Amino acid sequence: MQMSKKENGYRAYHDQIKHLIQVGVALSGEKNINRLLEIIVEEARKLTNADAGTLYIMSDDDTELQFAIIQNDSLNIRMGGTGGVITWPNVNLKNKDGRTNKANVSAYSAISGKTINIADVYHAQGFNFEGTKQFDTKTGYRSKSMLVSPLRNHENDIIGVLQLLNALDPTTGEVIKFSTESQEIILSLASQAAVALSNSHLIHDLESLFELFIKTIATTIDEKSPYTGGHIRRVAELTMAIADKINETREGCFAAVKFSDDQMRELRMAAWLHDVGKITTPEYIIDKKTKLQTVHDRIHEVKTRLKLIKNDYLPATQSENKYLRTDKTTRSADAEIKALDKEYQFLLEVNKGEEFMSDEKIARIKKIAQREWSINGEIRPLLSEEEVYNLCVRRGTINKEERNLINNHALVTHKILAGLPFPKKLRHVADYAAAHHENIDGSGYPFGLKGDEIPLQSRIIAIADVFEALTAKDRSYRKGKTLSEAFKIMELMVKDKHIDIDLFDFFIKEKIYADYAKRELMPQQVDI
Repeated sequence: MQMSKKENGYRAYHDQIKHLIQVGVALSGEKNINRLLEIIVEEARKLTNADAGTLYIMSDDDTELQFAIIQNDSLNIRMGGTGGVITWPNVNLKNKDGRTNKANVSAYSAISGKTINIADVYHAQGFNFEGTKQFDTKTGYRSKSMLVSPLRNHENDIIGVLQLLNALDPTTGEVIKFSTESQEIILSLASQAAVALSNSHLIHDLESLFELFIKTIATTIDEKSPYTGGHIRRVAELTMAIADKINETREGCFAAVKFSDDQMRELRMAAWLHDVGKITTPEYIIDKKTKLQTVHDRIHEVKTRLKLIKNDYLPATQSENKYLRTDKTTRSADAEIKALDKEYQFLLEVNKGEEFMSDEKIARIKKIAQREWSINGEIRPLLSEEEVYNLCVRRGTINKEERNLINNHALVTHKILAGLPFPKKLRHVADYAAAHHENIDGSGYPFGLKGDEIPLQSRIIAIADVFEALTAKDRSYRKGKTLSEAFKIMELMVKDKHIDIDLFDFFIKEKIYADYAKRELMPQQVDI
């Protein structure tokens, strides 16, 4: 039985409503904002059978409409969103004289909040379509019917304008006026689109705020020490450079590894937060430039004590004592003073922690410690037990207890981050960040993980962390290694099963360090 024209109309309208509901579901589920903008225009055109469509987004300062999407089937145009950059000038909402721009139809819709339905733009009254006519002249197109509708968010603010062009008769293909039903449908779609767009922007803004907040925390931690400023930023950038290259590779052991956008965001956050636990590490340990440094370098106190001892060898007019109390020899005063100066120079060099401490050097420190000095009639050893303990540190300036405090930052990092309610897609941030000091052989910290127990993401951060630490040019207590020196040390770390051999080989083979070196290192460090 053949349906009447009226029944056909009802059927078509019913199909439009059904499709509109499906569009609402699609809009609410789209997370990619560029694709979301495209869907809005595509579905609006389908619902109204429009040949072309444009979506404008309101600028942050509410002064202009910015082109977001341009589509035209007849001219095969796809601009904006995922289809390329739009170079057309934005639409100002005010003229140069400060008055509202009511001549432009999209600007008028944004200002007034009204929907405009025009049968033929060439004969429309009240609007200036010179730009449209010029476009037609240049392309051979004929702009005719137009439907323009504002997009309002949940706060009733206009956040954009949807403009549809040339409704096509589904039977003849001729350009017709947009129907009343189409206008109602577009009003409903515009409302759904505005909500979806607002939600997408809100999520994007919250994610951006979260990442910026994380970077601010990381910068604050770096700024605790004048010697590590920029460390976290550089590690994060190097981490993402490695991850990007893994995503690009099509061969080797990482060919099957592909980090999704969410996984990349998760890794980036973990890299930025990998040292957050250092917020509890005392500054004097982070900044410990010498073995005797706490709030200040106590080598100066040792110098003062030696000076008091040297006074014992000055002429009797300046000192009653001619010989050191613990010294039974009868060396001349000049010889003793020279010996004391030599011992101070030795202690001064040892205090720097630049060279490995041999058994002979440790024995000499203990012998020097046995010298005595007097203050307020009290006889004391030249060096306290705690000073001897620190000066006898075999390598570097950090003693065992201080090293444990520094290492504890990884566990503190996990405690801090594990207590945060990260969304499901970022649930591994704490684990990745805390495990960057784990070693492949299980000798690392804080959990003693080994081999594949250590997440690949953590192993990537570890490579970046080691390379940055070795080559950093802004450490006042040591010189940044050259690339060749850094790679030799990292090769030893691979041999000792401290860092991942596959990642290190990949790091070298793909020259991931190259751009970083040009950007962050001194020219003399780049010797490869």
